[in-house]
Parts: sequence; structure tokens; C-alpha cells
Amino acid sequence: MNIIGIIPARYQSSRLPGKPLADICGKPMIWWTYQRAKGVKGFSEVYVALDDERVAKVCKEYNIPYIETSPDNKTHMNRLHEVSNKIHADLYAVICGDEPLIKSEVIQAIIPTSEIDLNIPVARALRRKFTDPAEVIDPNNIKIVTNDKEECLYLSRSPIPFPFKTVLFDYYKIVGIECYNKLALDFFVNTEPGRLEKIEDIAILRFPENNIKMVFTLVETNALSVDTEKDLEKVRKIIAKEMKNE
Repeated sequence: MNIIGIIPARYQSSRLPGKPLADICGKPMIWWTYQRAKGVKGFSEVYVALDDERVAKVCKEYNIPYIETSPDNKTHMNRLHEVSNKIHADLYAVICGDEPLIKSEVIQAIIPTSEIDLNIPVARALRRKFTDPAEVIDPNNIKIVTNDKEECLYLSRSPIPFPFKTVLFDYYKIVGIECYNKLALDFFVNTEPGRLEKIEDIAILRFPENNIKMVFTLVETNALSVDTEKDLEKVRKIIAKEMKNE
């Protein structure tokens, strides 16, 4: 099965402009994410999908393969779909460019371990347990509830489920690793955002909101998506500690 890894890298981040090029211990953030993705067994290729010449220049400097995409893409899903129109693959695994702490073995969990039907939309992703209560109330962290088959029931920026009858349960958040086939990507771009997606501002709600199964595999990771300067400082300290211990 031909699976390619795609790292979307949008320069004009609303909360942290120039985020892909943010310095982390002497290397740009996109370099760290690419190194993690490059180590995944099962990817035939890994590309950065970028929309800005400044990111392209850095990719050239570090010999990172890249694909130029439109700056008008509204979401990472639209950018991924544009890539799917340029490069053929059975599955497209997206590794968010702001996940510099993600480990290769965690990304590996997105690759199917059994035969899957590519004649229907395939939508898969990863989730992890919250370990810090402060993360649960942060709207930048998207919470998820699943059924016993790990199929998504709902995604929200609010803490879900609500602890009405008990507090003896764990909260889960999505990890910035997703995987789709061409049919799923075509469905996404040809379907208007639903009411819940517009309310929550969560693009992939488009799948469960339209009764398309999306499986979220549980993984163990300390990955932290970089959305703010505060997140960036946390990541710098973690990577600096890792480098010191090597």
C-alpha cells in the first residue's frame, strides 16, 4: 500500500505568525516535525505542503522535500486535498507541522495494521489521554468522545463528556496525526461545513456530522501542539532537555 506523509506548513498562522520557522534549539520547527515523520516505516515519501516562499527557502536549505500549495486553502484538509490532486497514493497521512515533539513510533500508529476498504471514504486519526487538568479546559485542545470501537461520536473545544453522575473517567484529546484516502478528501472539499463544524470551528467534524466513520486510535505521547508563544517555550525546554540527555 502506497502511503505518503504530508506535513502542512501554513506561514500565516493567526495566533503565531511564521510558526513553521520558529526556532527550536537552533532548528526551525518544521525541521523537527519532518525528522519525526521521516523515521516512520511505511511511508513511501514525506513532503511538506507549504504556501510561502520563506518556508520553501528553509526546506531547500535543509533538503526537505516540499510541495507548493495555494495560500487560499481554508483548512489543512483543503491543503491535503490539493496534494492528493498532484500526487497519487492509496492513503495520505497528515502530520501537523506544529507537532515537533511527536515521536516516529506514535505517527506509525496511524498506518493500518489490517486490510482496509479503499472503495469507501477512509478517515483515521489518533487520540491521547489528558494528563494535565489545565489542558482539558483549554479550547485550543480539541476533546473527543468515542464508542467502544474507537469510532468518533463527537469532537468539541469544551470538556466532554460532562461529569454529571461521576468524575471517574478520563478525558481525551486529538493528536495532530490523521490519515485519509482520496475518496474522503474529495468528500470533504465537495461538502459544505455543517452547523456543528461552524459552531466549534473544527474542520474534521465534517465527517461524523455526515455519518462518515472516523476511527481514533489511542496512543501514549507527550506531544504538544504549538499554538502560542507559551507552547513554543514549553517545547523548547522539552527538546533542550532531550538533547542534553542524549
